[in-house]
Amino acid sequence: MPVDTLKTFLDEHDVKYVSIKHSTAFTAQEIAASAHIPGKEMAKTVMLKINGELAMAVLPAPYQVDLDKLQEATGADTVELASEDEFKAHFPDCEVGAMPPFGNLYGMDVFMAATLAEDEQIAFNAGTHTELIQMSFSDYVDLVEPVTLQFALEPA
Repeated sequence: MPVDTLKTFLDEHDVKYVSIKHSTAFTAQEIAASAHIPGKEMAKTVMLKINGELAMAVLPAPYQVDLDKLQEATGADTVELASEDEFKAHFPDCEVGAMPPFGNLYGMDVFMAATLAEDEQIAFNAGTHTELIQMSFSDYVDLVEPVTLQFALEPA
């Protein structure tokens, strides 16, 4: 089961979390609505290629990645969205598009939008399109050690 890797990791680190089952949903905004969680507390994972290497951008559900800002903030030569074909094999225990924002479990860098720090809780896909994990934001940062940057475009 996809969520087992994540739950095992959280349990091994004595992290308190809540697993929330919800009806099948594919976008972060739909998941937030289905689980009755504010969209800004629902973190979505956007897969990128930074200088040709896969990386995760993590930001609140209603926001978008500003690729130019991220490129400038990282000092990278290139930042582009990764295609599903480029990243799906890196997440064999996850449904495509439901990867949790734990790049450290998959050997990749995580770049987190500073706007996520505005809330005490964070929720995210648990590897499936029917379950999410909610936990403290501080525990997430302690476990993942993401690089926090300004790259999120506010919803229009």
